[in-house]
Amino acid sequence: MSKNKIAYIYAGLSVFFWATVPTAFKISLNYLSIVELLFYSSVVSAVSLFIILLVQKKLSLLKELKRNDYLFSGLLGFINPFVYYLILFKSYSLLPAQQAQPLNLVWGILLVVISIPILKQSLRLADIIGLFVCFLGVVVISTKGDFAVLRISSPLGVGLALASSFLWAIYWILNVKDTRDPIVRLFLNFAAGAIFIFPLFLINFRVSPWQGITGAVYVGLFEMGLTFFFWISALKLTQRTVNVAILIYLVPFLSFVFINIFLGERILVSSVIGALLIVVGTLINKYREFRSS
Repeated sequence: MSKNKIAYIYAGLSVFFWATVPTAFKISLNYLSIVELLFYSSVVSAVSLFIILLVQKKLSLLKELKRNDYLFSGLLGFINPFVYYLILFKSYSLLPAQQAQPLNLVWGILLVVISIPILKQSLRLADIIGLFVCFLGVVVISTKGDFAVLRISSPLGVGLALASSFLWAIYWILNVKDTRDPIVRLFLNFAAGAIFIFPLFLINFRVSPWQGITGAVYVGLFEMGLTFFFWISALKLTQRTVNVAILIYLVPFLSFVFINIFLGERILVSSVIGALLIVVGTLINKYREFRSS
């Protein structure tokens, strides 16, 4: 089998698993607190990434890191997974999954906006158009398409979902100049995240139900751990990165299928249109990048 075909298999697995995650979040939060879900999933993610490093014989890379490298990983781990997922899980506890998931996609366009002052990038017309289209998508989802009164069903939930997108954008900007192996970076981030959340976990400790732990293991493997490995592998193996990268925009629409089947949420037309607007706005911004790939 060619490397390109293997790349598409990895990409397909990534899209599939990430599409199931909103459903897994909602089900897990029925049995676990936000702190419990984050602790268990972070530990599972760190362990799975450690095993990948072991299999790939990359553990020696950890020994080559300096003190500042570990401090930087600690900072990144504080942002993601610690603060990022605390906010994201809270937004899922307040919003229907069909609203929380597409709102979290706004990070793509926020990344562009934040990059302008931080990375000294110029603002293009495509950026302005993309931002406007994404903003329109956020309004459609937040108001459930009711433009007459523009009433947001859960302002706190929407605000937290957008805040998580902002944190994710900051996290990726900080990663821009990090040349370390991506699996090493992810392992250290999730290990740090597990350490940060551990005191809160201890304070609120209880014997968690098996259903919740099972959900946390799933989230740790297929939101945080293995799926990142699949995605990174797909990008490395493909002959043309853009053909794989664009597949990620199928996730919200496939998510709606799982949300409807397993959570029983009736998917609103406003959710589909809003998600479509956010994806289109992001693609408008990335048009030049895709064209040159």
